[in-house]
Order: sequence, then structure tokens, then C-alpha cells
Amino acid sequence: MPTDRNDIQLQIIIGNQYNPYINLAVESRLLDNYQPNTITLFLWKNRQTVVIGTNQNPYSECDVNTLIKEGGHLARRRTGGGAVYHDLGNLNFSFVADKRIYDIKRQMQVIQEALHNFGLETEVSGRNDITYQGRKFSGNAFAKTKYQGLHHGTILIKTDAERLQKYLKVKPTKLHKHGVKSVTSRVINLSEVADITSENIIPYLITAFENVYQGKATNIDFNTLCDEDIINQSRHIGNNEYLFGKWKEFHTKKSAAFEWGSIDIDIDIDEDEGIIKDINIASDSLEPTSIELAINILKGNNINHKPTFPEDNTIVKDIIEMIY
Repeated sequence: MPTDRNDIQLQIIIGNQYNPYINLAVESRLLDNYQPNTITLFLWKNRQTVVIGTNQNPYSECDVNTLIKEGGHLARRRTGGGAVYHDLGNLNFSFVADKRIYDIKRQMQVIQEALHNFGLETEVSGRNDITYQGRKFSGNAFAKTKYQGLHHGTILIKTDAERLQKYLKVKPTKLHKHGVKSVTSRVINLSEVADITSENIIPYLITAFENVYQGKATNIDFNTLCDEDIINQSRHIGNNEYLFGKWKEFHTKKSAAFEWGSIDIDIDIDEDEGIIKDINIASDSLEPTSIELAINILKGNNINHKPTFPEDNTIVKDIIEMIY
């Protein structure tokens, strides 16, 4: 049954560490620990970090060597979507909610209402962006567990555009699609058009959160969440096997772009048996479960015999028809 709006519990968490692995570990715990009738807004920052989607190849998405050499961090999140650059001029937000009250439109409304206080009229655009006068300042991504949903995104306020350009590799087809010549010409720092910082926006975000959900939020101390389990999880999230693992030995064999996102497919085939021994699919799709389903269907299948698959899943259908 739907949750009565008056029964919704609101929580605010404001991060005070700039370690991407700690922040992603806290976010992951919030998603995995079910809190009925509750929506949490977690605000956090990372220092000099490229964050890639769950199914992305790090070497295709960013200049890993330059990033690490210059003291930056590479992180992999649980959601789909494309690579993003974080620094202290960028504020990240995460909504974690009981599925019964998880509502992307209302969650986007919180961000837009907060920015309205700075005289900024913004729009939700495309698959997952929020824009100001046609330029992107917020990319969003999503994930769900059995009981909860996660919606997180960025707010570019005073991000180092030079480093963003240097570290991120954006496919020419994606730039062409948006009619721009570089990634920096497509995005905007909101400090260029308003008296806004990554600090002074926070009270407005909290007020907008309470207005949209018509309640008073409880503040949760970030430090109380950073226990030994979070430290251990952050080490796992930050280790090379998790970040690079399966991408070390593969080279892209097939690439394509669809309405739902772009993909690079690497296939290892047993030449004697014609069996797909291994397959990796790098994608910025916002539906990572469909990518995983395609991998599971294809792995172990004979390359000469098209497998059966759910016809109503457009992503799986496109991937399989691309190969066969």
C-alpha cells in the first residue's frame, strides 16, 4: 500500500570527508540497510576524483595514468551512466528512499527548487541531466534494491574545468549528438551565473527537501556512520581489482551507440568449439541490470546460434542483434 505522506521520515546527512571510497561506502550502506517510510538526503564532496559507472571500462572513460600521477582518484559506483569528475567545487547529492516513496520527479524537484532561490530556472533534460540554458550542470544515475531506490547526482558549482577536460575521455559521437566540440562547452559551472558556492547552497537544499516532502528532517552525524565496516568497505571499493579487474586483458572488438546509451563489447571465443568463453560489455546505460542479463545470456553460448532472450527488453535485444 502507498505510504501516507505524513508518515514519511526525512533524514539529512552532510559528509565531512573528501575520500570517494568512504563516501561511496556510506552511500552503499544507506541503500542496503532498509529503513521503512524513510527518505535520506546525503550531501557529500570528493577531492579530485573520476567516478565511473558500474559497467564502464576505466581506460575508455578517463586518462587513468594522468589522473593517478596528479594525485587524483578513480572510483566505481553501483549505478549505471557515464563517467563524471568530482572536486571540491562540485557538490554531490544522494537520495535513498523506501521504494514506496522513491520518486525521481520529486527528487529532481528538490534540486531545482533549491536553485530557484539563486534565480536559476533549470530543466530536466534527456535521460538523466539537469541543465541551465541548455548547458548541463548535473548528471544523475539510479539503482534499486528489493526495498529501496538510490538516485544520486552532481551539482557543478566551481569545478576545475581544465582538469575535467584533461581527465575525461568523451566519445566524439556523444559530443556530435549534443552539437558541441568539447565536454567543457557542454557543461556549466553555476558560479558563472549566480552567487552560489558548494557551501551556501546546502541550507537551501535542506529547506527544499523539507518543503517538497512536507516534513522536518532529522540530522544524522556523518561521523557516527564511519565505523570499521565502512572503512573495510571503502578499502574494497578502492582496490585495483574492483576498479580495473576484468578490464586489464580485454580490447574493444565492437562498439555502437543506441538511444539508451553507448556500448563497447569484448568477446573471447573458443575457436575450436565456437563458444563465447568470456564477454565484457562496457556501457553508460542507466539500466545496468539489463547489461548483466545480456552478459549472462551470451556467456557460454555458441557464436553460431542466436540465443533466446526476452523480446521486451530493448537493451538486451540490441546487444544480441549487434553480435548475431
